[in-house]
Amino acid sequence: MTNSNTLRQFRHDIYDCFPRAKDALFNTIDGLMTEIQATSFPEISQSPLFERTWASLYEAFEDGRIDEKRLREILARYLPKPDAGKWLWIGIDASKIARPAAVTSADRTAQHMHNLPECKKPVTFGWQFSTVVALAEPVSSWTYILDQQRVASQTTAIEVAEEQLRQVVPYLPKQVIVVLDRGYDSNWLWCRCSALEVEVLGRLKSNRCFYRAAPPPTGKKGCPRKDGDKLQPKDPATHQDPDGVWKGTDEKERPVEVTWWKHMHVKQARYLDVTVLRVVRPHATNKERDPRVSWFVWIGDQEADVTQIALGYVLRFGQEHGYRFDKQCLLWEQPRLRTPEQFERWSHIVAIAHNHLVLARDVVEAERRPWESKQRKPTPQQVRRGMHKLLARLGTPARPPQPRGKSKGRMKGAKVGKAPRFPIIRKKPKLPQIVPS
Repeated sequence: MTNSNTLRQFRHDIYDCFPRAKDALFNTIDGLMTEIQATSFPEISQSPLFERTWASLYEAFEDGRIDEKRLREILARYLPKPDAGKWLWIGIDASKIARPAAVTSADRTAQHMHNLPECKKPVTFGWQFSTVVALAEPVSSWTYILDQQRVASQTTAIEVAEEQLRQVVPYLPKQVIVVLDRGYDSNWLWCRCSALEVEVLGRLKSNRCFYRAAPPPTGKKGCPRKDGDKLQPKDPATHQDPDGVWKGTDEKERPVEVTWWKHMHVKQARYLDVTVLRVVRPHATNKERDPRVSWFVWIGDQEADVTQIALGYVLRFGQEHGYRFDKQCLLWEQPRLRTPEQFERWSHIVAIAHNHLVLARDVVEAERRPWESKQRKPTPQQVRRGMHKLLARLGTPARPPQPRGKSKGRMKGAKVGKAPRFPIIRKKPKLPQIVPS
């Protein structure tokens, strides 16, 4: 549980992560947390805690700098620790920032749009960001952001996720489970995660193929078999001889069945020992977002309770709720900043404001609307409404603004050129090859 002194120290440590324009950047954090009526980027400056003019917002992200390595260390240091004996569940996902008309913004790529009505080309253009969060238990938007990086055009979300894990894992407790959706179904990523010594629970695509260990040589001529019997999710004929079946109920008392096959492998990485799990939920609607049958891979302790691990995958959906809060309430998508570097700084500011609310929820009196239930735990937005009272007591490490006088303006005869235009980058980079162990 966080107290006021811990939160005050967190604010001072965050302030030290800004080598340039630190005062304006920190005022932006306080303005973002307290100006709940803002619907656009410059309206953040209307907060009483933003001590500067609205133009300082844009100047802060043009001139400011953020020490990302130090910020990563600070965020991990203040991570709310799980209860003794419990796993820390980590989610990784990528979210798009649509900029279809921003022709003067560099490094925009084609992004597939999910959850749209059926159309021929559900594609937009913009930037993509990969986020590592500590998931909330039970499922909610109370996620804690550990790292946020942009996926550049010359790399992939899977490569960025691996790099983020390599940077974050040294600061985390030992009992960590990384939860991945189907977009991260990759042999290369699984191998890299096993080298990082983290447990992985990933959702599988239906065309996956796994194999049991090779049977002993028969003594006949020819090369002995390298793989045993095949297991493929979309082929029911291969679902034979499971190592275990469990039938019970989930946290909402609905029936669920878990089946698992231990000591499986893929041909591209036979040294990687995995467990394949099938989860059947008869009550599901069997639509794309609510399937009755789901398949997972467990890369970790083969003697662990795979039943509870498989049921824990539901925690990953909390990251979607966190994304929704960041975009709808913290205005993550709103600023029309020109360069990707400026938007990266803004993404870090949004992550810091998000974590502020997580750390402050125990010391802030949440403000609920008359129609909002008082029986439920407060939401991040309800805590955000009460932040102005707490921040007034905590104070700010930011220095007050210094008057600069009037600008001289442009030199006489100066010509302002047209902003350069950048094309859309459509080429998709490939993952590196797997190096055999």
